[in-house]
Amino acid sequence: MLQIQENVSLKNFNTFGVDVNARFFVEINHENDLVELFMDPQWQHTERLVMGGGSNMLLINDFGGLVIRLNIRGIEHRINHNEVFVEAGAGEVWNDLVNYCVKHEFAGMENLSLIPGSVGASPIQNIGAYGVELKDVFESCKAFEIASGKFKTFSKADCKFDYRESVFKDELKEQFIITSVKFHVSLIPNLNLKYGAIEQELAHRGIINPTIKDVSQVVSHIRLSKLPDPSTIGNAGSFFKNPVITAAEFAPILLNHPDVVHYPAGDNLIKLAAGWLIEQCGWKGKVVGNTGTWKNQALVLVNHGGATGQEVYNFSSQIIDSVYTKFGVNLQREVNIIK
Repeated sequence: MLQIQENVSLKNFNTFGVDVNARFFVEINHENDLVELFMDPQWQHTERLVMGGGSNMLLINDFGGLVIRLNIRGIEHRINHNEVFVEAGAGEVWNDLVNYCVKHEFAGMENLSLIPGSVGASPIQNIGAYGVELKDVFESCKAFEIASGKFKTFSKADCKFDYRESVFKDELKEQFIITSVKFHVSLIPNLNLKYGAIEQELAHRGIINPTIKDVSQVVSHIRLSKLPDPSTIGNAGSFFKNPVITAAEFAPILLNHPDVVHYPAGDNLIKLAAGWLIEQCGWKGKVVGNTGTWKNQALVLVNHGGATGQEVYNFSSQIIDSVYTKFGVNLQREVNIIK
């Protein structure tokens, strides 16, 4: 029997550590729990918020509806020649899944090491880091349709992945709850070392022929050196998306700022490093009230203790305005804003 709790603090369920309450709260441990939950018409028509690790959201106010916390666990795999299919429950910690693949020498996930959050949230956001995105290793996902009470399997094409985007953030928003994700990885490594400082750190360690374990360890080291631990200081990782602009828009920026950090993004497009843009505007390590940017990475907004969601949001708006004034580039928030 499902236990619906009332007036539950969400402070320990979001990595920003924002202290707001949920009017109703339920934990889902099995797929059938969702069937049972939505057999009650009350929850069909109540405002809902689905949470996993709570690592990619900023809660602004108390939530007057039902918070559904996914805790569906389990990881299993199937090997077919050199191909490997790994399936994980939506409530699994993302980095536990990556470590599972690295331990079994399944290649493809190593660049995604130490990304905070849960497996179920990964397709929604099309998470990515160091030249690899979720879509590169995605096979399919299983999701519960709230309106029909049925389960549906989504292929990669169905998900319409784009940079930090998917069909679940757009046309199917709040219509489905992902319960498990299947990944397509390999026994034959095809290492991606070109992004960020991976090559430099491997060289620093004297590693000439890296394994997937080496790459995972190096990526984890780089992330730890730049990003704060949510268990010690509230944050949601990268707060902004890296903006993608046209070559024509990029030309004057390059002219005025020859050292601008940028990457090719295909089809005459350029991806800029949002952290670099923010740092050039003087925000790195800045403290305003109870919030600020992280001292080692301007892309990360932090809660120094007692910050409200509104305070963090207002601070992010100041950064957006500042970057637009200096560079003519519109930053977009990567973190989901829950008002």
